[in-house]
Amino acid sequence: MLLEPNATTDNVVDPRDAAETAGLTYVSDEAPGIRRRKSGKGFTYTKPDGAKVTDKATLARIRSLAIPPAYTDVWICARANGHIQATGRDAKGRKQYRYHPAFREVRESTKYEHMLEFARGLPAIRKTIDEHMSLRGLPREKVLATVVHLLENTLIRVGNSDYVKQNKSYGLTTLRDPHVKVEGGELRFQFKGKSGKTWKLQVKDRRIARIVKACQDLPGQDLFQYIGDDGEQLSITSADVNAYLKEITGREITAKDFRTWAGTVLAALALSEFEEFDNQAKAKKNIREAIEKVASRLGNTPSICRKCYVHPEVFACYLDGGLLLDVKQRIETQLREDLSSLKPEEAAVLSLLQERLSREVEKQAEKKPAKKRRASRGRKQAEAELRA
Repeated sequence: MLLEPNATTDNVVDPRDAAETAGLTYVSDEAPGIRRRKSGKGFTYTKPDGAKVTDKATLARIRSLAIPPAYTDVWICARANGHIQATGRDAKGRKQYRYHPAFREVRESTKYEHMLEFARGLPAIRKTIDEHMSLRGLPREKVLATVVHLLENTLIRVGNSDYVKQNKSYGLTTLRDPHVKVEGGELRFQFKGKSGKTWKLQVKDRRIARIVKACQDLPGQDLFQYIGDDGEQLSITSADVNAYLKEITGREITAKDFRTWAGTVLAALALSEFEEFDNQAKAKKNIREAIEKVASRLGNTPSICRKCYVHPEVFACYLDGGLLLDVKQRIETQLREDLSSLKPEEAAVLSLLQERLSREVEKQAEKKPAKKRRASRGRKQAEAELRA
């Protein structure tokens, strides 16, 4: 991690703050930069003043960015310490970014620290959700609370109208009435989700079943609709869900946070079920199997699951040989009062990660002088490239 000791995640969410924390210069691809032009079977690169780039260090930096040959409108930062190192357009015309490794590390650290903050706030979120689901009728808060409850307990993606239009794939907010069958206190979901995965699952919950049935009884095909203050019938969107989460928490909580936290807890539990390993090869095999198990539950590929949905400290702790005993012992032990309102497995994982993070911050404090020297060398390299 590259977070400074005692740094809080709140002040590194913004790209400018993250760049500063990483010891980098905040840049924009609207500023003059190095341009890539086709030349025979390869490329040549020109500086903002039109001169050809010949400096070996700069060319080596460009090669290390591994910009795909098919990218067009390629812009490369003239500074070695710019937080954005390159941008370009892919085959579909979408802008793609190459960030400085130090910037990526800070943002990743921020993302996972944000996840711990989310976990600590889960009991309060659940309490509000429960209160809102008890409201009469079908007001906005009640239907949104129901969606969030299902989001957490089924791990179905929140959904996006663009995916419906482009791929005919659905998430919670884009489900249609036929995607759910309600029989008594049981709900049966069946629909095509992202990447073509077919979701089939059952939920037994009489209160949720009653709310969903009431939504189905409203005119229209959209499943989750509510009745506005003026009696107007309105459909729930993913933007509504994220806005609602921000309203009830006062923080930048999103629907994806539920899946990220669940992925982390599920991975820790899956790894804790393995017997102690006697070599690293066995440990890595166990990690692969755990990731595959969690990916199947989330509806992701294993690579995306590991990269985006599981806190990296879970794997680090397991490889250190501490996860197996830590999680089991923490579940069985009386946990601190401030964690007692979480589920036992959640409290165990949160407690473990908080301690791991504290130790990491202490390590970073010891490395601080070396980090400053590296940042100074980076600035000198950037200045040399600009003069070249």
